[in-house]
Amino acid sequence: MTVERSRITVHGVVQGVGFRPFVARLADDLGLHGHCGNDDVSVFIEVEGKSASVSEFVRRLRTDAPPMAVIVDATAQPVPVRGDESFRIIDSRHVPGARTLVSPDVATCADCLRELADPRDRRYRHPFVNCTNCGPRFTVITDLPYDRPNTTMAEFPLCAACLAEYRDPADRRFHAQPVCCPDCGPHLFAEVDGHRIDGDDAVLTAVQGALRDGRIVAVKGLGGFHLVCDAADPTAVETLRARKHRPDKPFAVMTADLSAAAELCEISEPESALLRHAARPILLLRKKNTVSVADGIAPGIDDLGVMLPYTPLHHLLFTRTPGSHVDPPRVLVMTSGNLSGEPLCFDNDDARTRLRDIADVFLMHDRRIAVPCEDSVLAVEAGAVLPIRRSRGFAPLPVVLPAHGPEILAVGAEIKNTFCLTRQDYAFCSAHLGDMGSLESQRAFETSVRQLTHLHGITPEAVVADRHPGYSTHHWARRYSERTGVPLLTVQHHHAHVASLMAEHGLVGTTVLGVAFDGTGYGCDTTVWGGELLLVGPNILDTRRVGHVQPFSLPGGDAAVRNPVRVALALLHECGITDVDGLPCVEAIPTAERAAVESQLRSGLGCVRTTSAGRLFDGVASLLGVRHRVTYEAQAAIELEALARTAPHPAPLAMDVENDQLRLPLLVSGLVAGLRDGTPPAALALGFHHAVAAATADLVDRAATATGASTIGLTGGVFQNRLFLALVRAHWESSGYRVLTHHRVPPNDGGLSLGQAVIGAAATMRGP
Repeated sequence: MTVERSRITVHGVVQGVGFRPFVARLADDLGLHGHCGNDDVSVFIEVEGKSASVSEFVRRLRTDAPPMAVIVDATAQPVPVRGDESFRIIDSRHVPGARTLVSPDVATCADCLRELADPRDRRYRHPFVNCTNCGPRFTVITDLPYDRPNTTMAEFPLCAACLAEYRDPADRRFHAQPVCCPDCGPHLFAEVDGHRIDGDDAVLTAVQGALRDGRIVAVKGLGGFHLVCDAADPTAVETLRARKHRPDKPFAVMTADLSAAAELCEISEPESALLRHAARPILLLRKKNTVSVADGIAPGIDDLGVMLPYTPLHHLLFTRTPGSHVDPPRVLVMTSGNLSGEPLCFDNDDARTRLRDIADVFLMHDRRIAVPCEDSVLAVEAGAVLPIRRSRGFAPLPVVLPAHGPEILAVGAEIKNTFCLTRQDYAFCSAHLGDMGSLESQRAFETSVRQLTHLHGITPEAVVADRHPGYSTHHWARRYSERTGVPLLTVQHHHAHVASLMAEHGLVGTTVLGVAFDGTGYGCDTTVWGGELLLVGPNILDTRRVGHVQPFSLPGGDAAVRNPVRVALALLHECGITDVDGLPCVEAIPTAERAAVESQLRSGLGCVRTTSAGRLFDGVASLLGVRHRVTYEAQAAIELEALARTAPHPAPLAMDVENDQLRLPLLVSGLVAGLRDGTPPAALALGFHHAVAAATADLVDRAATATGASTIGLTGGVFQNRLFLALVRAHWESSGYRVLTHHRVPPNDGGLSLGQAVIGAAATMRGP
């Protein structure tokens, strides 16, 4: 028998997740001896025994790891055999200055759910049941190392029974820092019509009754408050819209279970797996049956954002309370606890103040939230994950960079903001922070930056911002630089988009031909960019524009963004189309406004020139009569995509490629001719998607031939459009190109900070 010994070092989220007990059990199963322990950045292991068993051990470290473990890398090397006679968990080691990784929050596991539902269990109906395999992590941590005194659970001393579990390596609550029970807290309470209600079942009975009666409930969850109402009650949904100042943007819903979700939406196997993933994201699913929910939840589109319960409290909301005659709901609206444009409420007193004109009832608890965290939003395209918002369940897991580099703070963009910190060979993207247009949002941004730089022990060597001088994040970065003396670097918007995609695929240091299609970004000439082909690399600092959408005017600048009808008129003007009477966009605009816009277009006064692909989609939506004014970002384009998916066949449209540009006249004139001929708008919408996709592929082919690029990257908010993404990618299925899309960070501005960070790190290492 051949005996060998191997030393294994595992980096990642491997502390506070039951990894050492798992290692000990695995070694015992395979008849291996040795030891394991923690240091501040890894789990270190030595095992010896039969060669085949050691190999199997290394394999199963990854395949059988605990649910909350995230292995970034595991290295093994042979060492001399020592003749150990058992396997032991040994004391931790301290590495000066090291910082471990932090786990994201994870949905309640099956074992805890069984306890929650078992009247014989001491945690029966306990709204905070958790163990080493599930529960709060990122949102309760205040410092590292990840021990109970460094979490908001420090305020709840462990009872004797919980302490015994916490200290027992054989128990699944061994070193589970948030462990608790009804005897040692936390506790629920409700505030209804000025009165406080205590006692879990009394609270839940009151809240379920309020939901049945059509009232709006502010529910404190893992990372902040949700605003909740019965999704089947159209009056409640419209009341919530009016109070939240959110007239059209879709609401997400939470269903009692997977079967309830399947009644509402079509769910493929990959989608089912994502719904049940430990992160419990909101998943965009195709509507199937909307009879059981109000029409006002997601008006004008064919998708519904659905998530499953991810805390014990959520499960209890969908369960009949003992002694109560109130039927529990099957589907609840579950939307962010804020006014539109403001940051998420996560503190009890703040919620009472900022949500008092929205919520009728408050369902609260006394566990503080240290780090607010919105729900993540995902979609599935071609069987793969397409992130729309990366937050709870994924933040703050890092993206691994190709090499150690300087510590960088990248502050992201103006909308869908995240920021990014780099340390060693990790890039940590923050949870979703939202739009930076309000003072409250900017304060929340600054607080979050302060928390995460402290948590990761980072002292930035440079701060990186978007080149747009009007962004509030740009102003913040400039003030930060002036106050601290840290150098300020700026990065062009679309360069950062392509760099973000390269970083998440581990391709920094290679050459990528990036297609960056979005709404708007500060360009490198006199136009506002948004429909760009950029050649980036092999030095990530080197970028060259090799194609773009034909420039056109935005009359009134930002006013055109909010009014796609103005963009439609601009497209007609740009293409020399003067016979416009009767077109939907012309019929929709008041005479005086039309005259003012046409005057702007003739004179150029008050106009901004743009290459924006996103604005092109908006303008076509108005041209076809889909949406003329918007109340949320990309509304017109989203509704255009939904309309296109209803068409059995596309109208025969085409778009010219000339002089490294996607030209507009043939496409726009074809759309107008189709409208005149009575072609259904849905067929024209689908034909538009096909035509732009084919022309984009043609332009990329030409640029790739000219530059020798073999890797194509698709990035920017337009590539959230799953129909367009699939059509573009289909042109290269057998072409030999490697085609990159986003799977870890969003293609929209929520992923921008990662690209800023890797460019900033490269610039810092290069020096002046």
